Amino acid sequence: MSSPRNEIDFSVTSATSATSTASTASVGPVAAPPGADLAPESWAALLAPRLAQFAGVARQEHITQAARDLSVPQPTLSRAMARLETDLGVALLARRGRTVALTPAGRAFAASVERALAEIERAVEAVRTDADPAAGKVAFGFLHTMGPETVPALIREFREDHPRVRFALVQSYGEDMIERMRAGELDLCLTSPVPDAPDLVTRRLDEQRLLLVVPADHRLAGRRRVRLAEAADEAFVTLEPGYGLRRLTDALCEQAGFRPRVAFEGEEPETLRGLVAAGLGVALLPPPTVARPGVRDLSVTAPRAVREIGVAWMAGRPDTRPVGDFKRFLLGRRGRLAGPPPDQDEP
Repeated sequence: MSSPRNEIDFSVTSATSATSTASTASVGPVAAPPGADLAPESWAALLAPRLAQFAGVARQEHITQAARDLSVPQPTLSRAMARLETDLGVALLARRGRTVALTPAGRAFAASVERALAEIERAVEAVRTDADPAAGKVAFGFLHTMGPETVPALIREFREDHPRVRFALVQSYGEDMIERMRAGELDLCLTSPVPDAPDLVTRRLDEQRLLLVVPADHRLAGRRRVRLAEAADEAFVTLEPGYGLRRLTDALCEQAGFRPRVAFEGEEPETLRGLVAAGLGVALLPPPTVARPGVRDLSVTAPRAVREIGVAWMAGRPDTRPVGDFKRFLLGRRGRLAGPPPDQDEP
């Protein structure tokens, strides 16, 4: 559903998503599909009304919740899913009490349906933009650490010249955003590290320094600068594996000559700061938006502790005018995205 003009849609994705394993007990045997003899072009007409409903059920894995989200009666949705399975001749859902789980076939079908629906949404946005080039939507992803300050400032500045452009914002980690771009859910994203993949176009925009965050009563808290090797015996709190910042933490510690002893893993940098303030370890993190009591941020002199931030989008995918305008705006912000230069110590 499209948002009203001048509205910014904001959605936050979880940094990790559980993958459901379907029960072996399916809904039941599925009869030979009535559409088995249909020409390929007729399948779309047969299934189209139920594909968005199936996508909603697949996301929730709960018929009642999906019916509420889709604003349809629960019995109507249940019948639509049963009819969809009958038409396809394949069990897509397995019952688990009040919930449902995707079968392997259902999981594969759901991924294809999401891509198809995203393509339809892009087509709708494109035709609306053709009719009104000054309006349109940009689906934009970014890292959690850029949410409190960097991204709002970027959007505010961009909308000064493009006030009718709407944004659908997704806050997540790099690998998830790349998969969302491939699925057609995002137009572009700010991420770190800058990915290297043949199906992506990437541009490096800036560097952001990383600080060693220690408790306020830590033995190093009175220092302004440290070598990372001085923290070799400390417990570390880090993001979970799969996050770019976690990979960078591991790599920097290896360059400093040690493997970090990980005491806690989390999904949000601000949560890690809280763990540090509680005395549960130290962390390598970007500078905070707002100073937090109970911790000290120390510059790391060796190895050089920075992360690259870049923008990425799908190669060969045509842009709507708003997406193209926003890309050019971001590229014009090279070197002015992530705050003070990495080697410049704050007073």
